[in-house]
Amino acid sequence: MAFNDLLKQVGGVGRFQQIQVTLVVLPLLLMASHNTLQNYTAAIPTHHCRPPAHANLSQDGELEAWLPRDSQGRPQSCLRFTSRHPSFPNGTEANGTGATEPCIDGWIYDNSTFPSTIVTEWDLVCHHRALRQLAQSLYMVGVLLGAMVFGHLADRLGRRKVLILNYLQTAVSGTCAAFAPNFPVYCICRLLSGMSLASIALNCMTLNVEWMPIHTRAWVGTLIGYVYSVGQFLLAGLAYAVPHWRHLQLLVSVPYFAAFVYSWFFIESARWYSSSGRLDLTLKTLQRVAQINGKQEEGAKLSMEVLRTNLHKELTLSHRQASAMELLRCPTLRRLFLCLSLLWFATSFAYYGLVMDLQGFGVSIYLIQVIFGAVDLPAKLVCFLVINSLGRRPAQMASLLLAGICILVNGVVPQDQTIVRTSLAVLGKGCLASSFNCIFLYTGEVYPTMIRQTGLGMGSTMARVGSIVSPLVSMTAEFYPSMPLFIFGAVPVAASAAIVLLPETLGQPLPDTVQDLENRRKGKLSRQQKEQQKQMVQLPSAAR
Repeated sequence: MAFNDLLKQVGGVGRFQQIQVTLVVLPLLLMASHNTLQNYTAAIPTHHCRPPAHANLSQDGELEAWLPRDSQGRPQSCLRFTSRHPSFPNGTEANGTGATEPCIDGWIYDNSTFPSTIVTEWDLVCHHRALRQLAQSLYMVGVLLGAMVFGHLADRLGRRKVLILNYLQTAVSGTCAAFAPNFPVYCICRLLSGMSLASIALNCMTLNVEWMPIHTRAWVGTLIGYVYSVGQFLLAGLAYAVPHWRHLQLLVSVPYFAAFVYSWFFIESARWYSSSGRLDLTLKTLQRVAQINGKQEEGAKLSMEVLRTNLHKELTLSHRQASAMELLRCPTLRRLFLCLSLLWFATSFAYYGLVMDLQGFGVSIYLIQVIFGAVDLPAKLVCFLVINSLGRRPAQMASLLLAGICILVNGVVPQDQTIVRTSLAVLGKGCLASSFNCIFLYTGEVYPTMIRQTGLGMGSTMARVGSIVSPLVSMTAEFYPSMPLFIFGAVPVAASAAIVLLPETLGQPLPDTVQDLENRRKGKLSRQQKEQQKQMVQLPSAAR
């Protein structure tokens, strides 16, 4: 609680916090666009084989004469007749009576909805269809690598430096993807974008939470979640207005150059400075924030001696270098890591199993994008109320359980009940979005400062594993149509059981060391902590 007192002394939620939180959160608007961008840039329009060069397509019925039909009377996408085949009344022909061959002369695409996608530009259809999923999987691999690499770097180098680097990497890699000359270059650029965007999400949460007093942390987490949801609306509008995939890719990437420029004015986390033993920079940073918040007198009262007295615990243990291996070596951290990893995996696994198949709903892809974004608004509001009133654990358990149940029920609803199936999918998606909102905040509050960013990075890594595995699970539909839904629903239901092994963090100070976690688990609080927790009860009413 000592650091929380210092934050209140230099202004609490003052002008500095309001400005920096806004600027840090703003780039998340476009992060949602990047995560599901391939719903549009890699959309698969209706297509069929291109007839041989000698075919006269201007002649009536010439095109149909080269295209065999499937069982529903539609032109097949990946086969054509080896020679001109006569057409019959009502658009039918003697199906199966002529020899066929693959589309050796390419494809003709219906460009009415999507004038240009990576699918139409590089012919990622038929026997190359798997390459489309490969591009999205490589993006998620990048997110996984970014969470691992940059999460650790942020604990070593600081949140601000890593954020500045990530903004630049996102802007450059995203812009290069828009001008990619071929598919391999495009995949490499998307992988690099995934790495940096993963770190932006993690550092955004950590930097904001570490600068905010205890009673405002849930507000910050909810704000971040709502910004991401608004970004989903933004993507639908941008994709509708700019249907060409290169232009859309460029549009969601260039704004990160602006974020790179203004991020140099961010102020590093004073809590991170103190946990790193850099007391001089902690003092300088707190005094600067006090000046911005109009609390010059309170800032002037701070001194090295005051900080040494208040932050004795952090300084005593600051020589310890946190690493990812600490999460496995220390029994207390190991339990947290395993339980949180399961929650991260389950949430992301089911979430991307739903949102990356927008074309499968049979209605406008833009409408579904808006509906999926709209359901987040009430879902995250309910989650916020539960987080603030009942705690993080009930919110996390309820969101995962309800999401899993909706998906499981969807698996037994008949295929022709489109409205019911879509409604259940939308409700499940809203619950999973709430689960994401909660797990970000919860993970940041559970881990101690010395390893907080690394813990968030490892949690996000497990989430990326889930997002990479989910497309593979979707392939099980070839054996049984509802099999993916049963799997996507069972995993979050099972994972919710792990929440009983985690501590509640509602109204608790951010832990700085592993010893804080152990004391909390044993119910031990120092006299100073008990006094300040009593004072904290007064904070919400005083802040109104």
